[in-house]
Amino acid sequence: MLALRTPGAIDDPIGPNWFEDVMRDMTALGGIAVVVGAGLVFAGYLALRRRLADVAILAASLAGAQAISAIAKFLISRPRPDLVSHEAEIYSASFPSGHTLMATVAYVTFAMLIAADFSDRRVRDYLLVVAWVVALAVGASRIYLGVHWPSDVLAGWAVGALWMIALRSWVPRLRGTFAHARA
Repeated sequence: MLALRTPGAIDDPIGPNWFEDVMRDMTALGGIAVVVGAGLVFAGYLALRRRLADVAILAASLAGAQAISAIAKFLISRPRPDLVSHEAEIYSASFPSGHTLMATVAYVTFAMLIAADFSDRRVRDYLLVVAWVVALAVGASRIYLGVHWPSDVLAGWAVGALWMIALRSWVPRLRGTFAHARA
């Protein structure tokens, strides 16, 4: 983490000021307000398309990820890095990175559900790559800004990916339940 700091000015990340602004913007993409707001907008779109099973999948995905993050933070209670001062008051523990976990789950879920609208595999692959790039950028921003240890971010990506794998195995059953209920 010290490698990302200006020598002699530990509170100043390396790079130009605009890059620090970009990193703050990237970090916001994993914040609960942005994730929930985007999730509600996307749920509205899915509801208008009468994809109620997908609304349930989206809700389970995001709520489950938030619950996993909160429980892990409570149980592990790892302190945040104190190498640099934080510009905002931070109330939660460090491990795992909740922003990284939520970005991983939210944007991969969005991509998977949007991809269902396209038969072209290139489009589906593109959506997933973009989702993962956003998740990677959010995680990198957390380290760059000094609010997480690298292991917190790695855990956020790993737990997010594992949650997506678990959710993917439940999706056919959930869709079947909704299809049966509509019949």
